[in-house]
Amino acid sequence: MATVAKDFSIEEKLRAVLSLQKIDSKIDEIKILKGELPIEVNDLEDEVEGLQTRVQNIESEINSINEYIESRLAAKKESESLIKKYEKQQDNVKNSREFEAISKEIEMQELEMKLCDKHVKDAQVRLQESQHARLQAEEKLQLKNDVLALKRKELEKIIKETEKEENDLLKKSEKAKADVDSRLLAAYERIRSNYRNGLAVVPVLRDSCGGCFNIIPPQRQAEIQQRKKIIVCEHCGRILVDNELNEAIKSI
Repeated sequence: MATVAKDFSIEEKLRAVLSLQKIDSKIDEIKILKGELPIEVNDLEDEVEGLQTRVQNIESEINSINEYIESRLAAKKESESLIKKYEKQQDNVKNSREFEAISKEIEMQELEMKLCDKHVKDAQVRLQESQHARLQAEEKLQLKNDVLALKRKELEKIIKETEKEENDLLKKSEKAKADVDSRLLAAYERIRSNYRNGLAVVPVLRDSCGGCFNIIPPQRQAEIQQRKKIIVCEHCGRILVDNELNEAIKSI
């Protein structure tokens, strides 16, 4: 990746890695501008998908309950028809044994009707509960969809405003990496990944490390200003540069 010649001076290497840091910090600023919006949008999309599935499942449950109620009502109607049939048969029985047998069949069908009524009543309770659950899920889904729409709109606006700049900076970052010594680049990326603010190269400001703000001894500061070797903060491990060099490299 890196193409820096071996005879490049320490100062040139520091300038290269500091330039890369300036570019990457600009990219970080854009990410900070987006904030947690991308994560929030993804989380909301997952919630919406989950709620949609829940609504569909409840809808299927309601359909099943309705079908069950219809089947029980049909069974009750069938029992009613059988009772009428048996009652007609009773008018034509030849003996008491046949009469009693038909009477038992009528009793069984009457019990079946009562059982159907009980099943229908219980199912209607479940139906009301499911309909209430569907209403709650639909209301929550609508709320989440409204929030998601707002978050998407906000994120899209930021992306629209920053997309070109971010893409340009990403290209510049890749180009700048090619100018950084390979071992220094590896150290830079490792250090950068350790800190949320992404600062791997920092200036000495007011006798302190620009990253962790611990005091840098005068002798150490003198060595940093000489730019004869790569010096890292003994407290946070960041690469240190003098403020004059930091101020000189401002343009991206």
